Amino acid sequence: MIINSGDRLRLVERAGTEIREHQRSVPEREFYLRKITDTWRRAEGTEAYSELPEYSFETFEKLDVTSKNQLKKAPFSFLTAPMEDAAKYYETTGTTGLPTPTPRLAEDVIWNTVSVAEAWRDLLPEKERVLIMLPSDIVPVADLVVGVCEYLGRPHARAYPFATGISDWDRLIELCRSFRPNTVFIAPGVALQFSRLIRQRGLAPELSAGVQRMMLLGEVSTAPFRARLGRWWDASVLDASYGSTETGTLAAACARDRLHLLTATNYFELAGEDGTIRPLPESGSGRLVVTPLNLHARCVLRLDTGDDVRLGTRCDCGDGAPVIEVSGRGSDAVAVRGAKLTVRAVEEVVFGETEATGYLLETDAPGTFARLILERDVCWDRAGEALMADRLQHSSREVLGLEWDEVLFVNQLPASTKSGASQKSWKRSNFRLVGADG
Repeated sequence: MIINSGDRLRLVERAGTEIREHQRSVPEREFYLRKITDTWRRAEGTEAYSELPEYSFETFEKLDVTSKNQLKKAPFSFLTAPMEDAAKYYETTGTTGLPTPTPRLAEDVIWNTVSVAEAWRDLLPEKERVLIMLPSDIVPVADLVVGVCEYLGRPHARAYPFATGISDWDRLIELCRSFRPNTVFIAPGVALQFSRLIRQRGLAPELSAGVQRMMLLGEVSTAPFRARLGRWWDASVLDASYGSTETGTLAAACARDRLHLLTATNYFELAGEDGTIRPLPESGSGRLVVTPLNLHARCVLRLDTGDDVRLGTRCDCGDGAPVIEVSGRGSDAVAVRGAKLTVRAVEEVVFGETEATGYLLETDAPGTFARLILERDVCWDRAGEALMADRLQHSSREVLGLEWDEVLFVNQLPASTKSGASQKSWKRSNFRLVGADG
């Protein structure tokens, strides 16, 4: 239990008060001036920022951005405390390179947990039973949801079926019968596999009866995908949050399935194509730059996340914080014959035009060939596959600017395409290089 002293309990109370006061809006300038001052002072104690000039907000705005590559090449140089002071130790999944060591002090855990819990409070009403189908080894995602449930006082259980151990599919089905969850936190790939399994066994009506909400975490999900899950489960399906192991949570979902920036715990800026950094505008697009305001084990100033985002969507949920749409990293795109394929664009086509329960994209190294392999749903009309392939090719030309060399259908794809969040990189789970001859 991380709350084991009066000081930590008082920190929880202080964090809750500050976050409730500032999070669902854009805080006043004075709030950010105070928080960035404290963050700068912590950063001065790190090797990476040991030559920082004297602080002023103007100096902060002129500071060069910190790139993800800098952080990954020398992760220990950004630490403010020795490893033995950490309350928890995590690593990134290594989706863009080697895993990054990420120790967290109790302060890091408390601030991030309280921030997310206050954002999700309306989505997790009292007495809500929460099932957490997310990995808990090394990565923080399951721990975060557990912490949120403990803070809000919601009964919860965790079970990740892709980890070797007690939570296999049969045990998970029995758990659902006895615990009867109302909200399920789950990685998109795991949701696909679980949905497919219970539909094959004829258990979908029984197990989905009490589920009102599915919260997707751990990897990218798209609106057509969430709509598909919503139909299968007769439930609200939300993109639960956005962030990274290095930064903590940066945005959280509202009931309208929009991501609102967590403005009380992060200072956000936007980088343009020309490299110019500007304060967060009311609308616009660019790469998100963030200074987390409550990191204590590791400090980063003006971190360029590498994520392309859009701002400007209005939301009537009552949360006044900016709404963000995350397009993804440009480096994750796959180039094929001049077309840049991204996870969001590919899944818009796959889940928007077919009833497939999974997919695998295959290309050759030069990017001259592209094959799409789709997994048949349990209720599937093979006679309609040719028409489905034609419809998918038409949509691919319109959305992706590409026609597939082949569209194939299989009964089952490798588990790596479904194990979500433990292998959350699109390029590692849904993408495969093949030889020029296929």
